[in-house]
Amino acid sequence: MKPSIFAGTDALTFEQFNLQSDQLAAGISALGLNEGDVIAIYMRNRMQYLQIIQACKQLGIYYCPINWHFTADEVSFILTDSGAKALFTESDLIQGIVNHVSAQLPIICVNTGTDDLLPHSNVLATSSSSGLDFETWRAQHPPYRGPAVSPRGHMAYTSGTTGRPKGVVRFAVPLDKLEAQQIFMKEVVIHALGLQAGCRALLPAPIYHSGPSIFTQVSLRVCDTFVLMPRFDPEQVLKLIALHKIDVVYLVPIMYVRLLKLSTAIRNKYDLSSLKFVASTGSPCPPEIKRQMIEWFGPIIYETYASSEAGMITGISSAEALRKPGSAGKPIGQGVIRIIDENGHLCPPNQPGKIYVHQPAYADFTYKNNPDARKKIERNGLITLGDIGYLDEQGYLFVCDRESDMVISGGVNIYPAEIENELMTHPDIADCGVVGIPDEEYGEKLLAFIQPVRASSALTADRLMDWLKPKIAGYKIPREFRFQPDLPRDDSGKIVKRKLRQPFWEKSQRNV
Repeated sequence: MKPSIFAGTDALTFEQFNLQSDQLAAGISALGLNEGDVIAIYMRNRMQYLQIIQACKQLGIYYCPINWHFTADEVSFILTDSGAKALFTESDLIQGIVNHVSAQLPIICVNTGTDDLLPHSNVLATSSSSGLDFETWRAQHPPYRGPAVSPRGHMAYTSGTTGRPKGVVRFAVPLDKLEAQQIFMKEVVIHALGLQAGCRALLPAPIYHSGPSIFTQVSLRVCDTFVLMPRFDPEQVLKLIALHKIDVVYLVPIMYVRLLKLSTAIRNKYDLSSLKFVASTGSPCPPEIKRQMIEWFGPIIYETYASSEAGMITGISSAEALRKPGSAGKPIGQGVIRIIDENGHLCPPNQPGKIYVHQPAYADFTYKNNPDARKKIERNGLITLGDIGYLDEQGYLFVCDRESDMVISGGVNIYPAEIENELMTHPDIADCGVVGIPDEEYGEKLLAFIQPVRASSALTADRLMDWLKPKIAGYKIPREFRFQPDLPRDDSGKIVKRKLRQPFWEKSQRNV
């Protein structure tokens, strides 16, 4: 069987895939893009997405993945802030955002059969607007044969305490140093993701997230077989593992939960004996869920503490997780972890403090249009994202809390400040605090505490959810609201979110 790539119903050998990716690279180059430029991808998981990633690598261009659940305003901000010089999307998705896109930005659409309402001249490839669909547009170009350049990766947008997303731009590694850097990176990838030459990998997660994006980039380089699912479906995951004899799969804890809900009959229906490594970087996994997955899949469940900025820092195997439930593991490769207290001193074992890390396998980074934000999180060559944790006597990391208040729900990072900023524009809201509380399926879910302007306010959860729908992506909208006349505050008047969260986490097996 030839090495192949599968994406939904599409299948290509690597030879076919590389040829089409080379043609796509030529098409992107013909748009006037050069090394170091940025293209945006607002697209579902599909074969064309993979080809765009491959083409960008060849051209030394950053690709900026955009969550296709975002509202038009959210997409517009990222397109503008990233400086994207082209947008790749799908004809049905562009319908909702085209009026928020600059008329000067070239748009290339994969035709999904719903593009007959696109009068905009900057749409270069859909079947009705210019007579071209994506495939025809790509095939017009001969394979790209430009000079070798240092490959770039994705420009992930990640928020912080300000609630405004920031683009993480990793610096290019000079070509003469690339081979040495890749040796360091190889060790990290094997330990964190299980990917190595000749493996057969399955990805059921959306590429617009950082972890799946990295998984995809590496898989396209080293795998014999790579299978991309359009969307997660628990039984389909098992079916594809058996069908393609998958040995590496990327899953996040919410996928574990949904897999565990399958009946015994369905679980026993598929041969999973080929599976050797289950990678997870999306969010902390509850110890009990991880234990159940290890009992089912065997001791092949691995977890990593990672971020868009820092990269993959730690790894923990199944055997270690059973000995150290709740731990995120030890540093991998040459990774470094330091726990620093409020006075800037190293914390002794088991004493919580702010987590500072460095992973030399990754090139350094900055924030697009915001270099000062990078300086604010650095100390002596290490960076922090505000996570609070401790190292035990054996050097295992335990993450206790998030100073940034970020919520991880179903493997998706959600930043309450962004939601709070929207809620505070409501005329009947005096103040609010959004926190993450335990959820059996998603790991965490959003709960909004609302302080009304007046006691007689007619605010209700349903009304606020409807009010938020056109303003922020659906998954950012809290499903629960609590209304109270006062919220807990510190001496400076700031809401103490720890006190809002604490009652919900006291009986949980973990702290975040």
